[in-house]
Amino acid sequence: MNLQPRDRRALAILVTAAILALTYRFWPENTGAAVVPPVGNPVTNAERRLARLRETAATVHAKEAIFKKVAAELAAREQNILAVDTLPQAQAQLIQILRRVAAMETPPIEIRATELGPIRALGGDYGEATISVQVECRIDQLVNMLAAIPAQPEWVALGDLRVTSANAKEKTVGARVTLAGVVPRKLVPEQGKKGGPAF
Repeated sequence: MNLQPRDRRALAILVTAAILALTYRFWPENTGAAVVPPVGNPVTNAERRLARLRETAATVHAKEAIFKKVAAELAAREQNILAVDTLPQAQAQLIQILRRVAAMETPPIEIRATELGPIRALGGDYGEATISVQVECRIDQLVNMLAAIPAQPEWVALGDLRVTSANAKEKTVGARVTLAGVVPRKLVPEQGKKGGPAF
């Protein structure tokens, strides 16, 4: 293969440029940062650095105390979430809460049907489990039951309420009450995960 003189010159320039570029790139002393000698007395600089480290170390105990206080406050507040390991346990606990509230009425309100709801994310740290129940009672009993729900020690709230007329002679109403309770975030299924619904 014969190369023209022009091609030979171009090839020589290319090889030279490649060698210079590789030398520049991999030269050990070429870190890109200039070395700046320390300003002032090295002993004084070391003493200043030591003083800064001591100040930082002195704040560690205060930060640990603040962390322990906040962790204890969070644990005290989270005592009221439904402490369960599975969704069915959470739903069973919600049913027990509704039965406890319904039993406080005279005569006790009878829960006729139960419908289990899904679990959803509630913010970034918790989940929300829901159940719905069908009851038939007098209107004053229903009002008392609804007023007693927020007074429970657990973090529960009324999610939905539908009221219909049931028996005009006995002055009773039929109601579908949905109760929601706060559960740990670990019970909420991850979105897009196979084998479970995405909420």
